[in-house]
Amino acid sequence: MPDRTPVRLGEYKSAPLEPDQLSPRDVDRLHALQARGCLTLTRERTGWRLKADATVGVLVLDRVRVVIAPKFAIPGEQLMSWLAYALGTPVPATARRWATGPDGYADLVAAALLEECERLLREGLRRDYVRRRSVEPVLRGRLDVAAQATRRYGQLDQLHVRTFDREADIWDNRVLGSALKAALGLASSPDLARLLYGAAGAFPQATTPAAALRALDRTHYTRLNTRYRPAHTWARLLLRGGGVTDLLTDHGTTADGLLLRMPALWEAVVRRLGTEAAGLHGGRSVPGGSGAGITVRGDLGSASTFRPDLLLSLPGHDKGHRTLLPVDAKYKRYDCHGVSAADVHQLLTYSGGYAPADAPTALIVHPQPGGHAQRTLQVRGPNGLLGTIHVLGVDTAATPEQATAWIGSVLLDHRARPGRRQQP
Repeated sequence: MPDRTPVRLGEYKSAPLEPDQLSPRDVDRLHALQARGCLTLTRERTGWRLKADATVGVLVLDRVRVVIAPKFAIPGEQLMSWLAYALGTPVPATARRWATGPDGYADLVAAALLEECERLLREGLRRDYVRRRSVEPVLRGRLDVAAQATRRYGQLDQLHVRTFDREADIWDNRVLGSALKAALGLASSPDLARLLYGAAGAFPQATTPAAALRALDRTHYTRLNTRYRPAHTWARLLLRGGGVTDLLTDHGTTADGLLLRMPALWEAVVRRLGTEAAGLHGGRSVPGGSGAGITVRGDLGSASTFRPDLLLSLPGHDKGHRTLLPVDAKYKRYDCHGVSAADVHQLLTYSGGYAPADAPTALIVHPQPGGHAQRTLQVRGPNGLLGTIHVLGVDTAATPEQATAWIGSVLLDHRARPGRRQQP
């Protein structure tokens, strides 16, 4: 791997680049990422300026290696723990402090994949029956009569055979070989790169990373391959360049990059926290935001539909009836400033569309470094109360169990307010 100049910056921070540090291909890639809202590249009189948005990770360019560290809400030592929690996978031993070296997020994810792959190698790779056609000096499996007659013209010195043997060259293992190869190109630690190279040699590989991703999307887990699920989770993260199904809104870079959108990560964290908190109080999450969601019709163009990040169905005051509580994840500093008017309007719409008519309530969950806080906004008009918005700040240095308890306290408060609208 050629030496690349390291460029380190923080989330929402910027760094200058010399004119010759970016190749034309790099400029095109950065502009593509800018179109996805990951970062901003601007031309200056003395060169370039690269600014990160709500994105962390590593981007390996032709001449520089950009490392974006989390600065806003989730501290570096907690990033891997919260990422594993959002993905529903065990927290890897690599969930260590970000500041221990220049390795950064990409090396941590690569090490998490390596840890799971080494475990699979110790346990023994899964094997399954694979059909193959080959030419052998002796008969194995079944003789391919048609091939033998048309290609060997009756000669028996070489036999065209069909075999059906148990092999490790199956998709469960191929996707891991492809992911290990992708991780090798991102790793900055020589020791980690050496271990990745050794592990990659023990796994078969897919023809292309795209083929491996298609195989991951088709994978169904049974008792035979359920032990592969954590390794496949980290493999999907690496092969998508940071994009994860049901986690990120974009697909990241096509190669040589591992960028994680922090707002999407926070939404995934809040969805799981809210679902677990509701389960402890007899509630559940409503898949898909309760049917068609809130729809706007009659405007120019096609109708628009929007839904809250999470919709919880909770037991109502009357036995056998339930109420709905819309929850929205906001990756914003609402511990430092007030809730914006746009977000107030959005949550009022959610509460009017889902919550009980006489007790319209919604919940905002935002990250709050250094502590936990809760406040309640009451929105009133000339005719009285329009809605109640709970604003909950979750300490990202706390454990998920503690955060679940904080959300549970809001749900208890919501259940204590009777409402006439009953929901299934």
